[in-house]
Amino acid sequence: MQIKYLVCNEFGNPKDVLQLAQKPMVTLASQELYVRMLACPINPSDLIPLRGSYAHRVRLPITPGYEGVGIVEAVGDDVSSQLIGQHVLPLRGEGTWQEMVKVHVDYTVPVPNDMAIITASQLYINPLTAWVVCTEVLSLKPHHTVAINACGSSLGRIFAQLAHIIGFTLIAIVRNERHTNELLAFGATHVINATTENIHETIMALTHHQGVDAAIDSIGGETGTNLAFGVKAKGDFITLGLLSGQQVNWARIANDTTVNTTVFHLRHWNRQTSVAKWQATFQIVVALVESGKIKLYTEGKQYSFSQIAQAIDAVNSGEQGKVFLIGNV
Repeated sequence: MQIKYLVCNEFGNPKDVLQLAQKPMVTLASQELYVRMLACPINPSDLIPLRGSYAHRVRLPITPGYEGVGIVEAVGDDVSSQLIGQHVLPLRGEGTWQEMVKVHVDYTVPVPNDMAIITASQLYINPLTAWVVCTEVLSLKPHHTVAINACGSSLGRIFAQLAHIIGFTLIAIVRNERHTNELLAFGATHVINATTENIHETIMALTHHQGVDAAIDSIGGETGTNLAFGVKAKGDFITLGLLSGQQVNWARIANDTTVNTTVFHLRHWNRQTSVAKWQATFQIVVALVESGKIKLYTEGKQYSFSQIAQAIDAVNSGEQGKVFLIGNV
């Protein structure tokens, strides 16, 4: 049987460098299984490496896709056949943007079969990142105040909901008013419009000129650098991404502030976390979503793997909502 998959052979505009190809299915190792993909969200973290931003650690060719949900189709000799037909997240192995993903059983996360596949497909990158950053990296408590930029994003929506769950004060920074009411309803205490307000002055006014306990940056560049100056002395500044394509000015932050700086990469946390803890953390996230305490997107624009160019156009349009690659449901 041939598997259709998306592959990138050179860095560049994702729309131009991604190609649909085919490869044969190979025999499973004893602890592997095959997962037929049902839905995969397209995240900024999926596309940034294709442009060459992380060329120093990305080896071509690559199949993109960090997350998605599928159904177990076949298992290796040492894997229980009871998993066949189970909806799972096949993670930390091959890219998910393909019809069939081969994955080690340890990195297969079962999810309820009755959970909507659009919802289930989003359970990894953003929810796990937000939960680990809030509960492990920052150990946030109700008395903490946190500023987060790019808060109109999928990740920002989850941070707002965790602010409500944990009880910390969230200052959400956005580019326009489109997400303000939603973020306030989810759990943000204040929303700053970066287009019309001075971020630093507003943070200082809201914190009685003390600065926030922590700031979380997903943009980088000058925007991220300036956010670090809104953190109080000995507070925490964490970077999660490079939506701008540029690093923050680490030298300026080190020389002109006294904040503690951290670069959080989910892949690093994955590597240093035991399989048992990794799976247990996922079950916390799944339970929060299943209970409705964390709400993910329930719909979005959907494309087949062969429509990847149109899907990327939809992502680049900046319209509200998510974009998904859909397999054979």
